[in-house]
Amino acid sequence: MEWGYAIAGLAVGFIVGLTGVGGGSLMTPILLWFGISPATAVGTDLLYAALTKMGGVAAHHRQGHVDWRIAAWLTAGSVPAALLVLAGLSYLQLPEKMLDTLFKLVLGVALLLTAAAILGKPLLLRWLGGRGTASLSLEPRIGLTIATGVALGALVTLSSIGAGALGTLALFLLYPALSTSRLVGTEIAHAVPLTLVAGLGHAGLGNVDVMLLANLLVGSLPGIWLGSKLTRRLAERWLRPTLAVMLGLIGAKLVF
Repeated sequence: MEWGYAIAGLAVGFIVGLTGVGGGSLMTPILLWFGISPATAVGTDLLYAALTKMGGVAAHHRQGHVDWRIAAWLTAGSVPAALLVLAGLSYLQLPEKMLDTLFKLVLGVALLLTAAAILGKPLLLRWLGGRGTASLSLEPRIGLTIATGVALGALVTLSSIGAGALGTLALFLLYPALSTSRLVGTEIAHAVPLTLVAGLGHAGLGNVDVMLLANLLVGSLPGIWLGSKLTRRLAERWLRPTLAVMLGLIGAKLVF
């Protein structure tokens, strides 16, 4: 079973390196398929996401791809929201069956939203391209950015999904003049503290399997490297839609 987890990490890492999306949205359903409880799958995946994205923050920062103001505003909303959700889970002490049902429902909704985000972003890009960039601005939208962080913080803490595709799409809608590289870099910079705080909170609730986490990392790190090397050789025009359809089907199954 340990090799199964490592292979799962390799496959997910490869897809993340290839397309830039799919980490939590693929890993958590795979862990459910392995028979891991929803709570442990979410908690373990959150720490997995934090550790795998730390190197990405340093790389994007060196290239000047992080808008730290926007990342800070998102974090000002998401981290307190994550702490409130964790405090609520700790206070309510829900029965295991009810907790599993809650995590599955939120996970399914998050997967459906992620699938829609993956499919919808190219359409938004074409629409904005038709408007021209002259009408776009980078004026700060602090209140909306913090509110977006609150929504992402709650969703990510309950599902481990949303810090990637949904976060990037939200930034794209708020700051359409921001370059793609800065959108991605800024969201990764925001995702690390959010997933780290949420993951450590879940660990405190007993929802993290450390050995499972180690096995996932063993496979995913070389997978990310290999996927990033093959990005230009494989056609992304069919990879992303295929991924979106797959996530949508999994989400629909969990919700309905």
